[in-house]
Formats: sequence, C-alpha cells, structure tokens
Amino acid sequence: MKLANPCPESLTEVQNSYCAGCGHGVAHRLVAEVLDEMGAREKTVGVAPVGCAVFAYDYWNFDVTEAPHGRTPCVAAGIKRVLPDRVVFSYQGDGDLASIGMGEIIHTANRGDNITVVFINNANYGMTGGQMAPTTPLGMKTATTPLGRTAGEGHPIRIPELLNALEAPVYLDRQSLHDPAHVRKAKNSIKKAFRLQVEGRGFTLVELLSTCPSNWGMTPAEATQWVGEQMVKTFPLGVVRDKS
Repeated sequence: MKLANPCPESLTEVQNSYCAGCGHGVAHRLVAEVLDEMGAREKTVGVAPVGCAVFAYDYWNFDVTEAPHGRTPCVAAGIKRVLPDRVVFSYQGDGDLASIGMGEIIHTANRGDNITVVFINNANYGMTGGQMAPTTPLGMKTATTPLGRTAGEGHPIRIPELLNALEAPVYLDRQSLHDPAHVRKAKNSIKKAFRLQVEGRGFTLVELLSTCPSNWGMTPAEATQWVGEQMVKTFPLGVVRDKS
C-alpha cells in the first residue's frame, strides 16, 4: 500500500537518535521537504554543527559536512564561495551559533554571504546536560541555573533582532515548531530563505523555537505547550527583516 505521506527523498529512512519529543526531527523533515519541492537535493550542501544535530548527515540524503564547534557559518560561506551554484546552509543550535559561534554568525551575516542559516533554539545546551544557553529565558531552570536564570547571568539573546542591526542580511525570521499550524509557517519561512539564496539575494536566517523535553524535565506534550505559552513571550514570532 502506498503511503499517503512518504518519506521525502532528501531524508534517509533510518531511526533517529533524538530524544522523544525533540524538535530536531521535525526541522530535519521541513528542510528535506523544501529541498525536494525545489528540486534542489542534488545540488545542496548542508553544514552540521557540534551539538545534538551533529549526526544530521545520517538523516539527510544529500551532501552534509561537519564544522568545528561554532565555525559552521564560515564553513558554509567558504563552500558557497567555491561552489556558488550550490544551495548551501548551516544547521545550528543555540550553543553553536549564539555562544562559541557568535563571532562567526555576526561576521558571516555582516558580509552578506549568500547562504541560509537554520537556527534551532531550544533554550539550553542539549547534548551536554542541559546547561544555560545564551537563549535561556529569565526564570528558566537549567543544570547551571537550578533556581532559574537571573538578569545577573545575562539576558536571553534574540539573534534575528541582533543581526537586524547589520546592513547586509536580507531575510531574518523566527518561527516555532510547537504545533501543526506553526510547523506549516516554519516550512514556508525555510522555503523563502532558500529561494532568496537561489536568487542570489544574500544572507538569510530562520530561527525555529524547539523543544528539549529531556533536559527541561517535561513530557513532550508539556514541552510543546511551554513553547507556545511561555517561550514565545521571550522570542516573539514573525519576520524581523525582509528585504526581498
């Protein structure tokens, strides 16, 4: 019997290693669906980070390379400059992009490199035990803020708004993966970011609010509810910049 919603060609049909309720699998599928619909699978290069998404190359059925921790956007920029006809994107978590890689994302965006960044924000360091991340909301408990993050430990960083201070970025957007309606909006944002890259418009970034039930100490259902009710208060959804 033919499946009503078969696996996208840009995904490999293997069991993933993500925790139950993690948003990475949803994000992976959205990227895969978009590339299939654009007919871009054979000319796509992804760049995976250090972090929970380090094994992305096992799940995507197109060329994916790995970058040193935090260097993901500059590796992607280098690939794009050497192979300008490819669709090149980095796939990064909040530790990789907003902590050790803060310098790289700012300078890549400031140069206006014609790449796309898919930024997964789950408000903690998922792979290493749930420590506070640059994106952890105030009051949120983590392994290193057991009483809740305070302003003395820094305010959560809003990456699209930060990059909006630069001249070069073309498209900066924030969406969420906490329910089907928002997943559909996230897919549309990813597709637009890739389309603008294909058109040679410049740097694009889509942030996706995601879940980490294991480190948050929640069930998958509780985690998705928390994103929709609480996390969006710190990270408002919608387009921050669109110069298209």
